[in-house]
Amino acid sequence: MPPKPHKPYNGLPDLPPPIDIETKAILKRCVPARAAIAELRLAGELIPDQSVLINTIPLLETKDSLKIENIITTNDALFRAASLPDDHSDSNTKEAKLYRSALYSGLQSLKQRPLTTRTVIEVCSTIKGVDMDVRKTPGTALQNKETGEIIYTPPEGEHLLREKLKNWETFLNDDNDIDPLVRMAVLHYQFEAIHPFIDGNGRTGRVLNLLYLTQAGLLDIPTLYLSRYILKTKADYFSQLANVTYKAEWEAWIIYMLGAVETTANWTNQRIRAIRSLMDHTTEHIKTHAPKVYSHELIEIVFAHPYIRISHLINQGIAKRVAASRYLKQLATIGVLEEEKVGRDKFFVHKKYMALLVSDEHTFEPYPKLATNKPAAKKKQKRQNKS
Repeated sequence: MPPKPHKPYNGLPDLPPPIDIETKAILKRCVPARAAIAELRLAGELIPDQSVLINTIPLLETKDSLKIENIITTNDALFRAASLPDDHSDSNTKEAKLYRSALYSGLQSLKQRPLTTRTVIEVCSTIKGVDMDVRKTPGTALQNKETGEIIYTPPEGEHLLREKLKNWETFLNDDNDIDPLVRMAVLHYQFEAIHPFIDGNGRTGRVLNLLYLTQAGLLDIPTLYLSRYILKTKADYFSQLANVTYKAEWEAWIIYMLGAVETTANWTNQRIRAIRSLMDHTTEHIKTHAPKVYSHELIEIVFAHPYIRISHLINQGIAKRVAASRYLKQLATIGVLEEEKVGRDKFFVHKKYMALLVSDEHTFEPYPKLATNKPAAKKKQKRQNKS
């Protein structure tokens, strides 16, 4: 019997679901989704310095995951704040940095142990910036933000919630042969239905998606930008979740999530390839117009930090303060970076890279052509003529 929206869903069934979750239609949709995520994993190898991707794609995931919860921050504010201490950020940007920290710390925890209820609590605690624990008091209900109508009341009672989370954990780490993408879809629904915390459940659930795919070996780094897809199909996402609760429509929900994985993996694959192309273009531009400051390490750090500061170069051992300042100013002179001051903070912004990161397209405008050093050009021509 389906639950009633205004009554706690204490009868939430344990996992696995009591129906076939690997129907012919689901398995058919698994094939392109698995292929897309495998291609995405290979695309990550195009960027030798993984910090380039780790410092950018998860920030975009962060921003859109927060936007699903109506927490809004701009791309510029987010990437700028990523280069500054927390006390320089506004409240929404701090929330974004906490989400990113939760993802990073969750990934580190996987090196020590598989995903557990303990991980879940740690992730939510980091997201909220305070120690969180499973709900102990009743009164939590999900409402329609526009009408105030209660649309779902999750289970109540600390003991019951811990039992449900233990079952969730067991299903997650079970050795049966359920496809990992199908398992992720089931786990995501169940976690949101348990709704174990008074706040932060949506963000925690989306971090857990990435952690699970990493644990399952489908991702090496958290580059699957799922929140972008969920945000674009937000009404469908919540409708599909509700249909599992009230109509047991598991197949449609799992197919929706498989579509999210396939679409997102293909999109992110193209984005990574565009980043690689821009890195190559930037390398040639710097080699041509500022060869004295060029180094492979400089290229990588300029792409790891779209809002770069002198301290980034110093901390990476690329140059001391005076030389680091000269390098960045030289890159600004040839149009790679733009100097920007915000309050007392000075940044060198990689505008072309930022534009690529936040665009729906996977293209970029080439750098403007600059006059080359004529004596150097003549010497080069002379050498070519002799040869």
